[in-house]
Amino acid sequence: MPLPGSPGWRGDLKQVMDKALQDLEALEEGGAHGAIVENFGDRPFPKKATLATLVAMAVVVERVAQRARIPIGVNVLRSDGEAAMAIASLCGAAFIRVNVFCGVALTDQGLMEGEAHRILSLRRSLGAEVAVLADVHVKHAFHFGTIAAAARDAARNKADALIITGGGTGEEASPEDLESAKEASGLPVLVGSGITPENVSRFARADGFIVGTYLKEGGETEAPVDPRRVAEMAEAIASLP
Repeated sequence: MPLPGSPGWRGDLKQVMDKALQDLEALEEGGAHGAIVENFGDRPFPKKATLATLVAMAVVVERVAQRARIPIGVNVLRSDGEAAMAIASLCGAAFIRVNVFCGVALTDQGLMEGEAHRILSLRRSLGAEVAVLADVHVKHAFHFGTIAAAARDAARNKADALIITGGGTGEEASPEDLESAKEASGLPVLVGSGITPENVSRFARADGFIVGTYLKEGGETEAPVDPRRVAEMAEAIASLP
């Protein structure tokens, strides 16, 4: 839900916390292998999150990580990788997602530039063991060059794993992009949008999946997580060759 500092903030952090913990419980009940805390409700996103947003997100992440039986990740939108690394390192999360880790992307927030050096330097200074999952050709953006070149650059900048997506939230990615990213980078590659039980077999070569829209009640992005849908998705992934 919207956090302090965002246009949609409703003035009740306890409600935000309760909703996050309910979704965590539904994900665990359905068999998810991990969960990402993301300030998706804060649209329109700034390039960098406000201080109020970051403090609130840290409070939520710490509570979720304490309660969780699965690994927790952090994604601070639009692409505040330093903030995500700080929160994850200090609040008990295992990984972060960075939408523009290196290179540049033309987005609805303007031109976004990667900050791989700052993110990894912060990880080192904090002595953290937090994995960096880096998007290549992230959704809701225009990109320069090929996805293979972007994947090579992300690997050269020392991402731990890569994420490919479709053009927008809930839009299917390309199996060809998956193969290009894997071959070019030599890193694990996750598919980060548009996955359903019906199409997951097309991405059997992926090293993991980030699923949001399908797991919600009625397939509505901002609805609560439906544990039955999580179980369906987990079963479909488990059955991959």
